[in-house]
Parts: sequence; C-alpha cells; structure tokens
Amino acid sequence: MKEKRSFIRSTIRSAMKCLCSGEQLRADEMIRSSESLATKDCSASGYSSQNGEGERRIDTGNIEEAESSLREGACLNYEEARALLGRLEYQRGNVEAALRVFDGIDISAVAPKMKMSIARRIDRRKARSHWDASLMSLHAVGLLIEAVYLKARALHDLGRFKEAAQECSTILDIVESAVPEGLPENFGGDCKLQETVSKTVELLPELWKLAGFAHEAMSSYRRALLRHWNLDAESIARIQKEFAIFLLYGGCEASPPDLRFQMDGSFVPKNNIEEAILLLMILLRKFALKKVEWDQSVIDHLSFALSMSGQLKSLANQVEELLPGVLDRKERYYTLALCYLGENDYCTAFNLLKKLLNAKEDPDNLKALLLASKICSENRGYAEEGASYARRALTNLQGICDQMEIVANCLLGISLSAQARSSASDSERVSRQCEALEALESAEKKMQGKDYNIILNLCLENAEQRKLDAALSYAKQLLKLEAGSNIKGWILLARILSAQKRFADAEIIINAALDQTGKWSQGELLRSKAKIQIAQGQLKNAVETYTQLLAIIQLKTKSFGAGMKYLKGGKADRSLEVDTWHDLVHVYLSMKQLKDAEGCLSNLKLICPYSASGWHATGQLYEAKGLLKESLGAYAKALDVEPTHVPSLVSTGVVLRQLGGRPLPVVRSFLTDALRLDRTNHVAWFNLGLLYKADGGRLVLEAAECFKAAAFLEETAPVEPFR
Repeated sequence: MKEKRSFIRSTIRSAMKCLCSGEQLRADEMIRSSESLATKDCSASGYSSQNGEGERRIDTGNIEEAESSLREGACLNYEEARALLGRLEYQRGNVEAALRVFDGIDISAVAPKMKMSIARRIDRRKARSHWDASLMSLHAVGLLIEAVYLKARALHDLGRFKEAAQECSTILDIVESAVPEGLPENFGGDCKLQETVSKTVELLPELWKLAGFAHEAMSSYRRALLRHWNLDAESIARIQKEFAIFLLYGGCEASPPDLRFQMDGSFVPKNNIEEAILLLMILLRKFALKKVEWDQSVIDHLSFALSMSGQLKSLANQVEELLPGVLDRKERYYTLALCYLGENDYCTAFNLLKKLLNAKEDPDNLKALLLASKICSENRGYAEEGASYARRALTNLQGICDQMEIVANCLLGISLSAQARSSASDSERVSRQCEALEALESAEKKMQGKDYNIILNLCLENAEQRKLDAALSYAKQLLKLEAGSNIKGWILLARILSAQKRFADAEIIINAALDQTGKWSQGELLRSKAKIQIAQGQLKNAVETYTQLLAIIQLKTKSFGAGMKYLKGGKADRSLEVDTWHDLVHVYLSMKQLKDAEGCLSNLKLICPYSASGWHATGQLYEAKGLLKESLGAYAKALDVEPTHVPSLVSTGVVLRQLGGRPLPVVRSFLTDALRLDRTNHVAWFNLGLLYKADGGRLVLEAAECFKAAAFLEETAPVEPFR
C-alpha cells in the first residue's frame, strides 16, 4: 500500500510538472488512462518551469484530492489536473494565473458525463445497484464543480461580475439537470460537491446584483429558496434575509414567482414589500423555534416593511410574540409604543411609555420622554403632562445633543399652547401663550428657520394670538421652505390673509396652489376656496366649487375602489366629503333654498348617519323652518354623539336664549363650555353678551366685555379655524 501511495504521489507530481513546464505526458505513462493528461503550453501564462515554483510548493490538500480521484476513477485526466492546479494558484492569490488555468477546462464537453454520474450515483444509493466504471467518480465531479466555482470567484475578484454569474449558473444548471427533484440528504458528504453547490447558490444572486441585473438576481434568490439544494438552516436564513433586503431597498419591482411554484390556495405576494414581509416573518418564526441564531437586523427591516405598508398593528403583534430576552424590554416597550401611535391608539402607546418611564425601568429615557410629550401635546387633556415630559427631557439633555434639545423645546411649546387653549382664567392663558412662544422661538433660533414643524407651530401660535403680521411672515417663510410642495402651507397662508380680510389675495393664493397640485390632492384647497367665496358673498360660485370637490372625491373612490383604505388620504377623504355636505347645507340655507338643503342633508346622513355635524345640520334646518324645539332636540343628539362639538354647544345656547324660560346658568353653561373649548369663537362671545345684557343689572359690564371680545375676534376671524 505504501508503494502504491508513493507511486500515486509521483504520478500527481509529474502531472503538476507537466502543467507547469508545458511538456506532454504520454498515455502509456498514466495508469490505465484512456485520456491524456497533456495540456497546452502554459509558459505564456506564467507557469514556466524556470522558476520551479510549481514543483516546490505543491499543496498537500490538492495531492490528497487527486489521490482520491485516482483511487476511484483510476486516472487523473486533463480537466482534473487543471482543476487542481487552478485551485492551487487561486489559494496562492494568483487570481489571473488561476483564471488562465481554469479557462483551459472545457466544462461543456464533460457536463453530460458529470450529469449522468451525479444521477447514477443517486440512483445507486436508492436502488443499491452496482457502479458503472465508465462514469466519473463523485470526487472527480466535485473537483470540476469546484473549479468552475473558483473560476467564478476569480472573475468576481477581477470585477467581471456578469461572467462570474454565468459560471455559477452553469454549476446549478448541471446539478439541477442531473437531479430535477433536488439533492437528497447527506449527498456528497464524503466530498466537496455539496459544499461547493451551497456556496454557489449563495454567491449567484450577489454576482447578479454586482453586475446590475436586478431581475436575474431576484430569479436567483427564488431559485435558491424554491429548489431543494440541501442547504443548512443558517444558509437558507442568510439567503432569505438578503433577498428581503434586496426587495425592500433594491429599487426594482419584482415580478410574481413562476406559476409552477404557485400552489393552489397558497399566498402569492403582489409586490416587493409583501414578499419581503413574508420572508422576514418566516425568519422570525425560525428564531422563535431556535432553528437559527437571533439577528436584530431582521426586526429592523420588518419594522420598515410593515411601516411602509401601513401594517403597524401586525408589527406590534410580531414584536409581542418575540420570546423574552430576544429583544431588550425597554426597546420592546418603545417599539410597541411607536406601533400603536402609528395606529392612532394613543392610550395604549402612552401606557407603554409610562411603563418604560417608570422609576424601576428607565425614567430618564430621552426618546421615551419626547415621544410621551408628543402624544400628550396632541391631546388637550394631557397637555400639562406633555409639558412636564418635555421639561424632564430638557433637564436630562443639558447640552448633550442640540437636535434633541430643539425637539424638546418644540414639544414644550406645543404642549404649553394646548394648555393655554384650555386654561380657565385669562391670566393663566396669557402666561402659557407667552411661554409657548418663548419655547418655540428658542427652537427656531437654533434651527435658523430651517425646520418645517417649528415654523408651522410658530405661525399657528401667532395666528391664534391674533398677531397676524408675524403669522403672515412665518407663513411665507413656511411656503418658501417647502418650495410650495406642501398644501398645508398654502391653506394656512390663505387663512391668515382671510383673517386680515384680504379675501381676493387669499383666493389668488388658493388658485396658485390648485395650479401646482394634482387632481387627487385638491380637496382641502377647493373647500378653502369655497369658504373664501362664501365670505365674499359669492354663494353660487361656492356651490360650483363644492360640486367640483364632490366630483373629485367620487371619482377617486370609484377609481381605487376597495383599495381606498390603503391610500394615505382614504379616511381624510371621507371626512372631507362629510364636511362638504355639511357646508352645502349652510350655503343653501343662506340662499333660502330649503329643498336643496334637505337633499344635501340626506346625502350627509347617508354617508355618516350618526355624526355630530349631521345632527347639527338637521338642527339648523329646523331653525330655518322656525321649529326651535325640534332644532333643540337635534342639537341634543349631536352632543350625545360628541359632547365637545362646539357648534352644537353654541347653537344650543342660542336656541335656549331665544326660547326663554330657562335659568341663566343653564343657558350660560352651554356658551361657556363652548368658549372653554374654543376661546376664539366670536359667535359664542356675542350670544353670551346678549345673555348678560338681557339679564341687566350688574352683568352689564360683563356683557360689554363679551361684545368687545366678539367684535375683535370677528374682525380677525379666518374663513376656517387656523388649526
């Protein structure tokens, strides 16, 4: 056996020398070989015998590989010898030299024999039949497959990505053609064939991406996942993750999977995001079952995908299903709070943040403090808590991060502004308003007028305090900052101009915005235009504008159908339609066209039968007919639906005053409740003044103050509320 082994080694070394020196080895010098080990002269490729490098540095692993081939196949043929030498050169780092050696292998010529050898090997394992000696050994097949793989790696190293991808495709085509049903378990365990196939499956899509062929990359990913390549769990997980990342950020829309892979009743992704979500959720399931190790980036990518598709509740469910210890508890609370906030579940989001900010958890968590402040600032009832959270954040920052300090000051200003609007006393309200402006101006000073949200809130705060010149300046700055791309900026500018009674200028602004806005996004602009026309007494023009608005909403609904809920403005459009019919009821009542008003009211109730605005419009219709008691009942129903509906509170107070017979405190309570919710409602102030005046006596001074406030507010009232 020792003599045989020595003879094999000497034969291999002779082959290596032959390849390095350009000599040819005659057939009778090989052991029972029908094929020549001869090769073309490689001296031009840097393999001359002058340096003797090939002889001095023969790799032991290559020799052992060749020994195995000789033992099984009784020969080392031309292609196998080149495969061994090419591997040796590649391992040494001689990429170009290795590529020239690999180029001498005509894989297409031996591919049929390789396919047959793989297929027969599998059949022999299944049926335990005898091996056909005329076929290649599995070691030899593995050696040639590895040569093609290393050639692809060499091409990759040289930046020839497309050619490298084609070489990898050749490997997979050979294996797939030999075993269409997929590789069996433990196939090629005693050689490198399985290992090389696994590496090729992972490498191919990466090469197509580097070459700039996005669709080919997607096809390669699907081929890797849908075919049975006998990959280990970690390899499959890596491929799934990389495919999901490419689908999310690759910038190319994927076509649906091949029909032959779509089983009846199975879920077929409709777009990139759906397919990426499916892959990432499969990975999360594997993590839960501990089939693969946890990877934090998977939940990050899933968060992005579900956020982009508007499925934040699904993301919350996935986070909640993660096993304890996988995700840090503080991070879990914060992520869940973001999810529920995105789904407008403010209560759940706020409760999660309070748990996070508990003394036992992380009371100084800056992100949680700022998010809690943001939630509270959007709910007037929690404005005081919002200001408290913002102040805590500012205390903890102490110059650590200017950007977070700016955000904290902005949120403090918004919370103080909300506090001011619900303040019981005038002195408290004025104090809060001053503090709000101070906080917002501090944030704006550090941002140097470059933050949209800060400028917007400064504009709104000045407008509500009736500092219209300052508000107008900020509105123009806002429009310039956004280059006219944001509809809110145009509408706010028009409202400020209408508060200055510059209705013609306000309408010009709205028309300019309409010219720059697509049809689907013109709804709010058209409603503002109609309001401006009503303020100018152009009621017929306003009706035409409202009709145009309703036509756009109807067309949009029909165009998108059931998919409307996925549109960003789906819910807003429904609310806008309700408001439009409500406005039309007012317009027709002003024009004394009661039948038209009734028709609009019917359409309003058809869309939203139990809305507060619908019952309020019903009450106004009764008022126009002189049915005060019936109108009072309609307003009561509106308040049952929405106790804080300011127009219904004001109308109830007005009707009760007209009917008489009710105690002054009862009537006054409706008007004061309305003013507590909206201090700028001039109609409520005026009717409260009338109520005090009718009572006479010591309330005359209060009546005068109410009339003074009503006159000032009416002179500076916009056609629509600033907020």
